[in-house]
Amino acid sequence: MSSSASPDSSGSSGPSRRSPSSRSSRSSGSGVSLPGDPPGGRRAVVVWSVGVAVYFVAVIFRTSLGVAGLDAADRFQVNASALSTFSILQLLVYAGMQIPVGLLVDRLGTKKVLALGAVLFTAGQLGFALSPSYGMALAARGLLGCGDAMTFISVLRLGTRWFPARRGPLVAQLAGLVGMAGNLVSTLVLARLLHGIGWTAAFGGSAVAGVVVLVLLLLFLKDHPEGHEPEPFPHQGAAYVRRQILAAWREPGTRLGMWVHFTTQFPAMVFLLLWGMPFLVETQGLSRAGAGELLTLVVLSNMTIGLVFGQIVARHHAARLPLALGTIGTTAAVWGATLAYPGGHAPMWLLIVLCTVLGACGPASMIGFDFARPANPPTRQGTASGITNMGGFVASMTTLLAVGILLDATGDNYRIAFSAVFVLQALGLSQILRLRDRAARRERERLVASRVETVHVPA
Repeated sequence: MSSSASPDSSGSSGPSRRSPSSRSSRSSGSGVSLPGDPPGGRRAVVVWSVGVAVYFVAVIFRTSLGVAGLDAADRFQVNASALSTFSILQLLVYAGMQIPVGLLVDRLGTKKVLALGAVLFTAGQLGFALSPSYGMALAARGLLGCGDAMTFISVLRLGTRWFPARRGPLVAQLAGLVGMAGNLVSTLVLARLLHGIGWTAAFGGSAVAGVVVLVLLLLFLKDHPEGHEPEPFPHQGAAYVRRQILAAWREPGTRLGMWVHFTTQFPAMVFLLLWGMPFLVETQGLSRAGAGELLTLVVLSNMTIGLVFGQIVARHHAARLPLALGTIGTTAAVWGATLAYPGGHAPMWLLIVLCTVLGACGPASMIGFDFARPANPPTRQGTASGITNMGGFVASMTTLLAVGILLDATGDNYRIAFSAVFVLQALGLSQILRLRDRAARRERERLVASRVETVHVPA
């Protein structure tokens, strides 16, 4: 259906107008550019790349503890539970900030929120490098988590402001792919620096990257293209904030997106962020170099599968849920096979399969945003993305804590400790199955409404 003009009852025609929510719903599942869509193009790629560079550095800092877990335990003389507290606090701050950050992005725009995030996560990384005690290091990771929390939602918002909505799934997956490249830098580069030049020099030197992206952001990033200014932010205050959150939460698509993100992201996050290296070294008997190669495989698999998932979802909207459910089922099956392998030492081929499958978790979690995005109008995108993004990090935080406690309680029995993964997967899967029909029905209703909702301007 053309959206340029439609005849009225008297035979005259005029330009049609659509509400923001209708435009968002319609364009999300269509290959057609609609009036009001951003133009995209080379300028959009440049500006978006600056925002993604900030996210890239944030992920390097976020995942740096994953390759330094054993070193951190020695440096601060802490046990497994205390070590997991580093990542738990970081993720607790991250998850708790998601809705406030979403509201801030909707209100202040991308540039201001990203700049504040870059300042905070750079200060956190530098503080972690210089901390002489466990308590100060813990505070530094909390500060890092606060800054990190401001990056991804801002980058998602930047993509919706600069690219046509039909590009949304691919742009989001590409952002996730760049984030995983940051993880790759942690695994390959920071790990070598840590063992080559030492703790303070490695972490302190990496903080320079935060300063570089902050300068690039201030010089080159713009919130939106010329002529595509967002509507003025209305009704500020607590009442409006509550309405924004409640309106986003009432949408089944937002809640479905959150539970998809919750259920798919955390197995790989827990493995990469903290417990993968100790599991592979202490339980599977690999060297640190061999374990690092398997962690790198998770990242490379993530990047490859992310491109595939992005293309599939952009072209076939109905593939979203099958991809998410397939990832959940496959992850559970391979985790179970690895933990249940006789003798406790899985063969290398099975560890390779495990790490390859874990690579699908990140791209599958991005599908959560493809449920939340069309369910909300542009003025609520930041808030809805914050709710969705909170899901996976709450699951990751819960699992990190559970694994640490169970390791201490069982004398480092990873088979029992990692069984916590299945509990969280079962919870998330039950919620996905409960919400899927409701979300699909609402999405069909919005699509039908967008096809008939036209306001005619007399000729």
